[in-house]
Amino acid sequence: MTSIGGVEMVDWNLAVATATRFVRPGPEVSRDEARAIVAELRRHAKSSEEHVRAFTRMAQPGVTGEAGGAAPHDTPVLVVDRPGWIRANVAGFRAVLKPLLAKMEDRRSATPGGAVLGAVGGKVTGVELGMLLSFLASRVLGQYETFAPASRDLPAGSQGGRLLLVAPNIVHVERELDVAPHDFRLWVCLHEETHRTQFSAVPWLRDHIEGEVQSFLAETDIDPGTLLERLREAAQSLAGAKPEGEEGEESRSLVDLVQTPAQREILGRLTAVMSLLEGHADFVMDGVGPEVVPSVAEIREKFQKRRASGAGRLDQALRKLLGLDAKLRQYRDGERFVRSVVEEVGMDGFNRVWTSPNTLPTKQEIAKPADWVARVHRKADGAP
Repeated sequence: MTSIGGVEMVDWNLAVATATRFVRPGPEVSRDEARAIVAELRRHAKSSEEHVRAFTRMAQPGVTGEAGGAAPHDTPVLVVDRPGWIRANVAGFRAVLKPLLAKMEDRRSATPGGAVLGAVGGKVTGVELGMLLSFLASRVLGQYETFAPASRDLPAGSQGGRLLLVAPNIVHVERELDVAPHDFRLWVCLHEETHRTQFSAVPWLRDHIEGEVQSFLAETDIDPGTLLERLREAAQSLAGAKPEGEEGEESRSLVDLVQTPAQREILGRLTAVMSLLEGHADFVMDGVGPEVVPSVAEIREKFQKRRASGAGRLDQALRKLLGLDAKLRQYRDGERFVRSVVEEVGMDGFNRVWTSPNTLPTKQEIAKPADWVARVHRKADGAP
């Protein structure tokens, strides 16, 4: 339990309550329309599994290094509203950040008056985190939760993980873009199903990423007051506000404050793998799209314009919290990497990327796909 005297570093319940209170309402739909939308998203998620596996060939023998290919999915698909997405993500944050918060609380316990400060700080941090999540909850269309802990109302797979489809946000965007609703819903499901396939077909991937994240957090040395300050700056950025005296200053992040040389190496590897996963999902979504989504070209064009114009404030918030300012770049660079490799060595040649952590691209190779091909294929084929 990451608490002192029953007081946690982050009041998670308050974070949920704050986010749920301030999140914007979704688009207006009737009860019958809502039921139909939920049912359709579930159908599309199911059909997407077959499309994605056929296109990626990730269920073929050898992709995971095991005869017979990947096992069937056991990770659930949950169609949620905005409060449901908030609850799920708070649970995920709580699980992933537990070691870091435990370290911070040990430091606080050794500080005179630490328990009193903790009671106040935990609530303030809960409110700040809730405000951030209330903003993000209206933006996310879907999400594969890699480290999701199971709960009564939010089940997870046997190895953790669940796929979330945020129905109100999908409806909001399809209306905003003025695209065919059925096509757009399937298109979104194809992207998110690719993430589910990545983790189910590559059993070592989840543990590898979790290990990298925990190694990064283990290197972190930051006092609670500084964390609170950065969290507050992130929340203020969502409203377009900047603290006095910061005009013209470059955005600061948690990572900027705590990075060691070891952390910089870990962050580089994490950035590369996230670029791979996001770019692969975009590549698959567009590759499958023409056959099953009649209006895919229109959807992609309109969505790309929206992503480019609307990502600024969201990326700013994520930068301030995590220091990962490459989210939009990850889609673009990762998709370019996947496309280049597939064009050169085919889908089966690309799928060597899933062999082991050693065959994942480096951050430099994401930018230069030919270097990855040379390293992985020459070594595997016995070339000098």
